[in-house]
Amino acid sequence: MAEAERIIGTPDTPEAAGTEPEPSEEQVGRAASGESSPKDGSAAAAGQGAEPSRGKRRIAVLFSVAAFAYALDLISKMIVVAKLEHQEPIEIIGDWLRFEAIRNAGAAFGFGEAFTVIFTVIAAAVIVVIARLARKLYSLPWAIALGLLLGGALGNLTDRIFRSPGVFEGAVVDFIAPKHFAVFNLADSAIVCGGVLIVLLSFRGLDPDGTVHRD
Repeated sequence: MAEAERIIGTPDTPEAAGTEPEPSEEQVGRAASGESSPKDGSAAAAGQGAEPSRGKRRIAVLFSVAAFAYALDLISKMIVVAKLEHQEPIEIIGDWLRFEAIRNAGAAFGFGEAFTVIFTVIAAAVIVVIARLARKLYSLPWAIALGLLLGGALGNLTDRIFRSPGVFEGAVVDFIAPKHFAVFNLADSAIVCGGVLIVLLSFRGLDPDGTVHRD
């Protein structure tokens, strides 16, 4: 009986004996050829699928920020044209900040009024560049910065195209008038904020694709 129990209790497989099983011929062949196992291949495929997904989320953030900035600028200009144009300025903080409707044929903050068409072309070029850059965008801060630039450029470009005196020569509606400063609008503010954020990101070495470099 003792002899039978000894025979039954004796492991007859490498796993039961606490030793690792010998690799199969297929595994040996995979190792020799440098191929990964099906499990490793699944993990690699999952990692590759995560990158496009992350890029799509950043693109969604970019266009969401742009849409919000554009809508805010468009609505504010519609209200200003309907309620404030040809009216007395509204004092917000004494004479330090007023709302005053101004038609600006120049660039942001009223500069370069003689180059309306040029500024229109530049705004359109900025939009095209941002749209092309979005394909390689994996950084959330860059998505926000480019979204602000895109929304602001679209806001002022809409004025250039659809407002008088004509297509590509339209005057932009400005209404935020700080004391001792040029009159501007929300699109100008979005452009400046986006530009400042891009400068800060560049100083930190963060690229649009999410990589960080140190000079």
